[in-house]
Amino acid sequence: MEATVLYGARDVRFEDVPAPAILDATDAIIRLPFTCICGSDLWPYRGIQPVPGPVPMGHEYCGFVEEVGRSFKSVKPGQFVIGSFFASDNTCPHCRHGYQTSCQQKTPVLGGQAPRMRVPLADGTLVATRDVPQDDLIPSMLALSDVMGTGWFAAEAANVKPGATVAVVGDGAVGLLGVLSATQMGAERIIAMSRHESRQQLAREFGATDIVTERGEEGVARIMELTRGVGADSVLECVGTQEAMQQAVQSTRPGGSVGYVGVPHGVTLDGADLFFRHVRVFGGPAPVRRYLPDLIGLVFNAQINPGRVFDLTLPLAQVAEGYRAMDERRAIKTLLRP
Repeated sequence: MEATVLYGARDVRFEDVPAPAILDATDAIIRLPFTCICGSDLWPYRGIQPVPGPVPMGHEYCGFVEEVGRSFKSVKPGQFVIGSFFASDNTCPHCRHGYQTSCQQKTPVLGGQAPRMRVPLADGTLVATRDVPQDDLIPSMLALSDVMGTGWFAAEAANVKPGATVAVVGDGAVGLLGVLSATQMGAERIIAMSRHESRQQLAREFGATDIVTERGEEGVARIMELTRGVGADSVLECVGTQEAMQQAVQSTRPGGSVGYVGVPHGVTLDGADLFFRHVRVFGGPAPVRRYLPDLIGLVFNAQINPGRVFDLTLPLAQVAEGYRAMDERRAIKTLLRP
């Protein structure tokens, strides 16, 4: 089987690897009709996050169950399923509180940029859809496995409420789906921070009412101007850099909340600054598994279409070009067809 392997900075290869196989009684093998590249894959691709030798890439996935291990109660061959980027048993105390990405048995799921993949702890990780989705819905189902669930968690962590004023820092797939999530949660005003016309347009289609092109202190000043000096009730930080976090915290009103889901790289927080600002900060790896049943229903009922973030489709064999396109911001998110 051919699959995607990252060897180092900007060294992505599509090469022969062993086909996935059942290793544990809780494993499942799924066939992937589509796969994709995540914005977080760009950190190791750019060399910012070191990789310890060849690494199988891809942690977003949905598809058809082909084989399961011996210890199964719910997942069955033939089902169409969606999972999360961390496998979880969905029974431990943390899972029962809705934080499956902190499961006591959590395991990273890797190797999704391939025609098939192995999912550990599959009974607790995978959620079967009520019907097999039509082909045009599969990109949206794929988006649920990470970027839509992560955008939803960002909005929830930022305490988005009906009638709220929300600011979104970051115009990648997660930020754009944070806009969509805030819309679904009833936000009255959504300020999307973006300098790219195609992303601005999609943000507006997802519910953004205002666009801010400035960054850093100028971006904060613009949000303060738009909110008459008050700041946003909720701010979604969807980047993971120091500048983005500072911009998020400084754009939040006293008593407001920052939901941060950008994987932090070099981010530090000033405790005294937070103390005197009265700003809540909460985030982490999104517990996508918690949201999957409800988000699947929203897609089937045509209430959301998160697959719109895929603006480039390539054969899986051209995965290296997909990475280049996202790295150069020629694409928001690349969809790959095995």
